[in-house]
Amino acid sequence: MMKLTWLNNVPKSTAGVTWGIPWKQGELKRQDHISLKGSSGETTPVQSWPMAFWPDGTVKWTGHAAIIDQPDESYELTVDDKAAEFSPLVQRETSTSIEVDTGKAQFVINKTGNHFIKEIRNGSKTIGKNGKLIAIQEERNLNGNTKTIVEKLLISNIKNVQVEQEGPLRSVIKIEGEHLEDQGNRSWIPFVLRLYFFANSLSVKIVHTFLYNGNPENDFIKGLGMQFTVPLNGEAWNRNVRFVGDEGIFSEPAQLLLTRRHRNVDGLFQKQINGSPINETDTTNPTQFEHARQNAIWNDFKITQDSADHYRIVKRTKEGFTWIESAHGTRSKGLAYIGGEEGGLGVGVKNFWQKFPSTLEVNGLSNSETTLKVWFWSPDSEAMDLRHYNSETHVVSAYEGFDEMRSTPHGIANTSEIFLKCFSESPTHEELIDQITDWQSPTLLVCDPQYYYETKSLGVWSLPDRENPVKAKLEEELDKAIAFYKQEIEQRKWYGFWNYGDVMHTYDPVRHQWRYDLGGFAWQNTELVPNIWFWYAFLRSGREDIFIMAEAMTRHTSEVDVYHLGEYAGLGSRHNVVHWGCGCKEARISMAGLHKFYYYLTADERTGDLLTESRDADQALLNLDPMREFYPDDETYSTHARVGPDWSAFCSNWLCEWERTENVKYKEKILHGINTLKQLPFRLLSGPNMGYDPKTSSLHHMGDGNGAYHMVIAFGGPQAWMEIAGLISDEEWVDMLAEFGEFYVFSNEEKKNRSNGVLYDKLFSLPMLASGMVAYAAAKKHDEKLAKTAWNLLLQEKISEMVLPIQENKVTVWKELKEIPSITTNTTSQWCLNTIVALELIGDYLTEEEIKEVLV
Repeated sequence: MMKLTWLNNVPKSTAGVTWGIPWKQGELKRQDHISLKGSSGETTPVQSWPMAFWPDGTVKWTGHAAIIDQPDESYELTVDDKAAEFSPLVQRETSTSIEVDTGKAQFVINKTGNHFIKEIRNGSKTIGKNGKLIAIQEERNLNGNTKTIVEKLLISNIKNVQVEQEGPLRSVIKIEGEHLEDQGNRSWIPFVLRLYFFANSLSVKIVHTFLYNGNPENDFIKGLGMQFTVPLNGEAWNRNVRFVGDEGIFSEPAQLLLTRRHRNVDGLFQKQINGSPINETDTTNPTQFEHARQNAIWNDFKITQDSADHYRIVKRTKEGFTWIESAHGTRSKGLAYIGGEEGGLGVGVKNFWQKFPSTLEVNGLSNSETTLKVWFWSPDSEAMDLRHYNSETHVVSAYEGFDEMRSTPHGIANTSEIFLKCFSESPTHEELIDQITDWQSPTLLVCDPQYYYETKSLGVWSLPDRENPVKAKLEEELDKAIAFYKQEIEQRKWYGFWNYGDVMHTYDPVRHQWRYDLGGFAWQNTELVPNIWFWYAFLRSGREDIFIMAEAMTRHTSEVDVYHLGEYAGLGSRHNVVHWGCGCKEARISMAGLHKFYYYLTADERTGDLLTESRDADQALLNLDPMREFYPDDETYSTHARVGPDWSAFCSNWLCEWERTENVKYKEKILHGINTLKQLPFRLLSGPNMGYDPKTSSLHHMGDGNGAYHMVIAFGGPQAWMEIAGLISDEEWVDMLAEFGEFYVFSNEEKKNRSNGVLYDKLFSLPMLASGMVAYAAAKKHDEKLAKTAWNLLLQEKISEMVLPIQENKVTVWKELKEIPSITTNTTSQWCLNTIVALELIGDYLTEEEIKEVLV
């Protein structure tokens, strides 16, 4: 029996929820049935499927879906055969369409053409139709000193439709295609749509991914979004638009009942603004309606979030006439509702203000058919400019990777989430606010941290121990580190369509700014794996705010920082002023171990796509050798790989593919590499630069001491290797990991003695990065002295470069700021990650003596 609780508060409205949970090895067999019971004692229907497997064939992770009408505070998941009765959704497929009937709403999905949604019905009534993707391409032509801008409309062109999951409670339809010029032949901007349906639900969730495959010098995207046609009926004064603002509702009709002589007769104007239909028989003064018919009819409305701290609502009577400013606010929650006398359609955009510039737009409110547009990139803003920030690289001065200019967005992606809901009658303001509150929150069922920990399903990490006063001091520092980055995201406004989810690399205390404009010191792009730190911080706390940070980082780094098509497909871009700007394109950025946490916890299919993409990322090395600068004329090997971060990233990818699909080919790739290392002079300490053959996944020895060993362990390699060690029952591999950790902290003399003079201190810099590996060695060898060495690496500032205790200063520059002058994300993420690991492996060796001079 397993207890589940909501990550956030209990949903306020009916919730279709999908989540994932881990199981201990041997606990769940694939033929077992699972039931879900609420705290009220009633059994809730649940749909379940396996997501990953243990080496013994038992289930490691399961995905689940449920539709919950009256959510309980908590639930229990049990293995039994007591299935709850329910009315399943019905799915019918023809040669041209797929129809999904949830029991409360019907959706017709086209297999070809421009419209991915043909129709949305509620019984016999059509709520919406003709859903299609839209984009605006901006062409810039320079004639002398004059710049001419031409805008072209692009619409979706469906190429493939697949029923990805057809279950009694949850159905998933995947649609792929490209955008096509409305008047032309060019087809570009690939997209992937997933539509999620739940039984007995009036809503559909849409996950939209677009891939950029243009030329950033010429192909500027002015707008990107989707639109729906909404049939409405009734008088103009009964056509209503509502936007959710910062807290409440902006609500206006197409035609006001307010006139110079009739202001609020019988309370009808107030009722109208509340969104309720009005009958002419509702008043004793019929001249009110006669006068109201002479009022202007406002057909077009839009709310545009143009920054993280400002939105604007405008309206106009019709095209060709001016927009009138209606209201301004700070952060819209991102819901629009349009309706008539018999209900209407609501749409919500997740992270609406965080991923500005975004717009919700209504056109033709008084017409028989109204258009509702959702803009992920608002055409009211400047066009996307994906060009590099300079015409040259700055390797020596600004820590950019190579002299090569490989700054290209060709192949990057961005994913957004949208929700649609049918309303058969006009909803109250409170209903709409409750609905967008649920949509903007992570609607997720989660386990207790203790349970996640006990399953040993996500590697080596510790639970907080705040009862132990010594460990509690370290927990305080870990909490302060997370709190600082949460605050910094807000303070520095790390928001926007292309930036939300990433953090900066290095701080400049002189300017009181992060080095946002200095080459490789700007955006982090997963450098030294803050993703893993954030996810471990969530697993050990269960905190919603940390989940939101980790989710945003996963969405950003797995999409924007990674190439999904083109010459760099399978690789990602190292840190830079522009996310895709660095000439180093490497597998460590796309590594599955950075992103699989989100997949397993949420069962998100898009993230599953990305994990599948990464499984063969080593093949990309045939196109781009990561060591091309150092071995430019090597005719012996087709390409090269470092033991870390290249081969370690491949191990992470292969591990994820093996456990997800049980394809032993990927297990064998891991074992092949391990067995190769076993035969080399210094085993895992060999190399670390190797020849590599992607066709056979083979490492080839090229000598030892030919590279920096801190690169082996700073990018998630230890986390992948420790997890693998717990799965393959290979004591020599465990010994190799322990040997690496112990060797890192040998004296220079001992290093030379044990390697016949080949290995020495200068090859083993930044020893704090090895503290987790040293802790692993100490735990396996039961070596107290080595454990104290590991703690020394973490707690001595001269070694760790981590200033403890963490303290903020207040400064007043262009505004009042809180800062930590010494902060770097590299150091902070590695210190926190290694501390979490060390607390698990050698926490019992930590004494007050180790920390008394550091944390007082």
